[in-house]
Amino acid sequence: MDFSPNNNTQNSLFQKIEQVRRRQAKVKDTHITLAHGSGGKAMHDLIDDIFVNNFDNPILSQLEDQASFNLSSLLQQGDRLAFTTDSYVVDPLFFPGSDIGELAINGTVNDLAVSGAKPLYLTCSVILEEGLPTQTLRRVATSMKAAAQKAGVQIVTGDTKVVHRGCADKLFINTAGIGIIPPGINISAHNIQPGDAIIINGELGNHGAAILIARGELALETNIESDCQPLHDLVATILKVCPQIHAMRDATRGGLATVLNEFSTSSNVGIRIHEESIPVREEVKGICEILGLDPLYLANEGKLVVVVKSEQAQTVLAAMKSHPLGQDACIIGEVIASPPGVVLLKTAFGTERIVDMLVGDQLPRIC
Repeated sequence: MDFSPNNNTQNSLFQKIEQVRRRQAKVKDTHITLAHGSGGKAMHDLIDDIFVNNFDNPILSQLEDQASFNLSSLLQQGDRLAFTTDSYVVDPLFFPGSDIGELAINGTVNDLAVSGAKPLYLTCSVILEEGLPTQTLRRVATSMKAAAQKAGVQIVTGDTKVVHRGCADKLFINTAGIGIIPPGINISAHNIQPGDAIIINGELGNHGAAILIARGELALETNIESDCQPLHDLVATILKVCPQIHAMRDATRGGLATVLNEFSTSSNVGIRIHEESIPVREEVKGICEILGLDPLYLANEGKLVVVVKSEQAQTVLAAMKSHPLGQDACIIGEVIASPPGVVLLKTAFGTERIVDMLVGDQLPRIC
């Protein structure tokens, strides 16, 4: 029998045997040890049992050191690639409405989606602290699997590292994502022009407030949950009625205020928003008042900011409201020519104040 590498039949058989062997691997340790990052059997069992079994797909199942794609099939979907990366260090790992696993998937999907891209493939690298309960990691991986399936993306490659106890905080996740931008889509902050309307898809600050409550440092009871959700389908709905969106961004760390300041700086325009038009839950307002926080700077994980020509604003708004993730969408302001690079808030009292870029960090370890 020919066992040479050139024998395709035998290679295929060996590959199948190896895949079966890997699927039978089980992690018996109740906690992560340094051996799980050593490159030996313990690490392979961890990867096979927790990650490969959850994320399994034709590309990942090749178990190579990289993922390979067919370029012709990608080109059938668009003419440009969108590529992004992000890291997640949220504390706590599990919080009302979501967890670090779902957050890592949705956060990367949304970074792709706001470019107009269709998200396709993700990577997943984890930094594990020695002593992390194995069941915690398994729970996170299961959550990532469900989130990826919901978003229609595949996790195709990754990496695992383990550090000594005390050198990290339980679990950090890094993801990267690739998506395809269809022809005719050109979404960029540099496109923004005076007269454009600014639209958001719902309440601000829920994620930041949920994390704050979950940390247990305040004796507060509330039913606030994170708004962590994938926005790609909402974006597709928007682009279907208006492919000429000028700019779009998800308001995560730094909140709405930071996104608007980035917009105004990139296009050298001014922006005016109206306090009475900005949706914020009463519970979130209450928490902010108690702690001296500003909901405009609180993090979100399921909110996007859309900038579009004023004459197309109502069409876009109607499309957003027709989608489950945009039912509370509203126009909150407009782009102005002057003062350039400045964001103004028209208050409920009729006065105006400058909304500057966030200085410092209201809430660290938020995503």
